[in-house]
Amino acid sequence: MPVSGPPVATSLPVGSDADLAWVRQRIRQTAAGLGFGLVQQTKLVTAASELARNTLVHGGGGHVEITPVTRDTTRGLRLSFVDSGPGIRDVELALTDGHTSGGGLGLGLSGARRLVHEFELDTGPGRGTTVTVVAWTADVPAARSGE
Repeated sequence: MPVSGPPVATSLPVGSDADLAWVRQRIRQTAAGLGFGLVQQTKLVTAASELARNTLVHGGGGHVEITPVTRDTTRGLRLSFVDSGPGIRDVELALTDGHTSGGGLGLGLSGARRLVHEFELDTGPGRGTTVTVVAWTADVPAARSGE
């Protein structure tokens, strides 16, 4: 039986439009390798694309950490988009459909949240933003506190 260690995270820069394309490609390849179906891959890559663009445009750039995860026997992928930008002043407003701080449709954060199984936003004025999402190859119960 093969022995496996803890999941290994890959960190990729998000500092240019070229980086956005590379991030999308790497996430799709990783998801496919974990057994995500085409629809699941598309949802995850769409969410990642929105979050990476936010990291670049609103956060001034940063990085994404891509980490394979498991819960029981189900495989998943955790993505953390990290920037040191100005942070989000009103999180509730930012997560509202239709709200935009730029020229977009206002579906970035709220749309990304709907496309994944788990969504966490850590931000504050002047301290940057970290958005962590998890998608699973199958529906799994939400993690209980303390896990």
